[in-house]
Amino acid sequence: MKAEPQIQGAALAALRGVHKRYGETVALNGLDLEVRPGELLSVLGPNGAGKSTAIALMLGLQEPTSGEVRLFGRSPRDLAARRGVGVMMQEVMLPDALRVHDLIAMTSAYYPDPLTLAETLALAGVEKLGPRPYAKLSGGQKRQVQFALAICGRPRLLFLDEPTTGLDINARETMWAAVRGLVTGGASIVLTTHYIEEAEALADRVVVMAKGRQVAEGTVEEMRKIVVRKRVDCVTATALAVIEAWPEVSAAAQTGRQVSITTIDAEAVVRRLLGADPALSDLEVRRAGLSEAFAELTAEATPETNQEAA
Repeated sequence: MKAEPQIQGAALAALRGVHKRYGETVALNGLDLEVRPGELLSVLGPNGAGKSTAIALMLGLQEPTSGEVRLFGRSPRDLAARRGVGVMMQEVMLPDALRVHDLIAMTSAYYPDPLTLAETLALAGVEKLGPRPYAKLSGGQKRQVQFALAICGRPRLLFLDEPTTGLDINARETMWAAVRGLVTGGASIVLTTHYIEEAEALADRVVVMAKGRQVAEGTVEEMRKIVVRKRVDCVTATALAVIEAWPEVSAAAQTGRQVSITTIDAEAVVRRLLGADPALSDLEVRRAGLSEAFAELTAEATPETNQEAA
């Protein structure tokens, strides 16, 4: 079946006014979400926010209770639409006895214009794993092979669910480089991750979910600007318990004499620090990062959405 032409700029995947219930449990509560051409979209949210349900709906693995789900302008259960998608999920069951190159060859056969075996192995950084049985791989190596299976079909839209869990630093950097290369080459990617620094490093756009709804959306820089908190870092002899008791301090952590403080009033905190320890050093004040923005946005959204659900 010939694929319908894609309208330039149209969403590759979209949820519009989607509700999803499991009995009395509300997983999605009127969610609007779209994936745009040529972007890496990171979907963030605490456990139970509805991220996995949203992805399952876009992949056609589940049906919404109400609302509309589209994939390349079609039903996500349409075979022509599904052949444009690559998927790397958290829970994966693969035949243990097969060798890696056999797994890739089998998966590639599903797609109309896949990468070659050599291209797939090189892009995923797993050239040395090709001849090895899947059962003999470590947990991190299995994740790398699962990434290879997700990209072997040259997908226009790639879903990565916690892709770097269990990877060492070198393997994570290799995957990050491959992901950036795919986006540069025109692919769109949906990334869910618990590693906030991963979203901060890779995402063109971030969607924050809480209680089945979208509570914020924008670039990483726009997410940072939403929050009023700042980070104060310094080396000080002042006890952590003393700092935590100051009313302007939202959170504080200490490693040796190095203290990191999150605050809504950085100037007041700096004055207190200098008053308590005139000899403090390495003082730095900066805007809160994506992790602080994520924490503040989801904390603010939870009481409101709980009240509406009640």
